Amino acid sequence: MQEDLSGKGPIKVVLADDRTLFRQGLAGLLASYGGIEMVGQTENDQEAIALAREQNPNVVIMQVQMPIERAKKALKQIRQASPPPKVVLVAMFDDPSYVQEFLKLGVSAYLLKSASIEQLIGAIRAAAFDPTGENVIVGIPRETLEQAEEGSGGVLSVREMEILLLAARGLSNRQISSRIQLSESTVKRHLSNAYEKMNVHSRGAATRKALSENWITIREITQDEEEADPLAESEL
Repeated sequence: MQEDLSGKGPIKVVLADDRTLFRQGLAGLLASYGGIEMVGQTENDQEAIALAREQNPNVVIMQVQMPIERAKKALKQIRQASPPPKVVLVAMFDDPSYVQEFLKLGVSAYLLKSASIEQLIGAIRAAAFDPTGENVIVGIPRETLEQAEEGSGGVLSVREMEILLLAARGLSNRQISSRIQLSESTVKRHLSNAYEKMNVHSRGAATRKALSENWITIREITQDEEEADPLAESEL
């Protein structure tokens, strides 16, 4: 193992991502860099929480998973480990509302999966050695983030994005309501707001646009197929 030039010892890292090949490949790349020690890797958030408590890592790298409430819950539990590790999120979602939501929860860095390994290494080191520094955001233009902070009407909220994904999976308003503990009328209102922002008028059109813009992926849609409701398309 190579020693870290800072003299503080290697940065202990836990990696959580449900794609085995991606996770193992990334773990190998990270381990090849001086000053980083992989102390654990896992495919799910619950094991990531356990590793954060058992291994005392300096940094946890985790993917943003849907539904958003599950990712937020996992993040909070990871940050409750003692001592609390820094968290670097790697996500496919470039919606600024997601970034703002997670930064408020104490994430040190938010990177898109298009980021380079050098950018990830930089984010890990910044999180570990400069805890009072600014959050690291890679892959999203600053002006876009500023628009989100100002409440730009064209940007879907975190809740709207979550409901849109559940609707794309074929869940009815009733099922969505039960899943995220909102009233059906509130679910319908969020969908209406999302449609207006996206300039569409149906679930199908919203799903197609979200896929074309890479806001959601086919994998995310199909992973909960067993919960789909065949009558959902008849709803808003």
